[in-house]
Amino acid sequence: MAEKKIMLTQDGYDKLVEKLDYLKSVRRIEISERLKAAIALGDLSENSEYDDAKNEQGKLEGEIQELENKLRNSEIIKSTAADTGKITLGSTVTVTDVELDLTDTYMIVGSTEADPDNNKISDESPLGAALIDKVEGQTVQVHAPAGVIEFKILEVK
Repeated sequence: MAEKKIMLTQDGYDKLVEKLDYLKSVRRIEISERLKAAIALGDLSENSEYDDAKNEQGKLEGEIQELENKLRNSEIIKSTAADTGKITLGSTVTVTDVELDLTDTYMIVGSTEADPDNNKISDESPLGAALIDKVEGQTVQVHAPAGVIEFKILEVK
């Protein structure tokens, strides 16, 4: 079965590569040193330092494997908003809440990269899904836990 493609911006892809490199080159060495020090203490059957280091090593290897899988199955988002005017993955969209008259700008990204605190919303989120394939000037309705919220699209980049 083919794995699901993971959509990433170039920046998001670069950050994952950087994190993977750090885990492989720095963290592996740190944990290896902890293991060596714990082994030097002797009796491994009652050595909590050794057990902790082995557990940390297992978590690290799992994280490395997960990042490698994400990168292997990733696809870099190439926004076509400038060509078509439609909102796609990678688009930066300025919207206003019609009722509250609050304006915000969001970048539409894949779920792996979503970071609402930094205005990066997933294409799978209620607002992100509502915005996909829309154009500047349109109004969209978002079904949120608080009810239906209406947003007007002010700008698409």
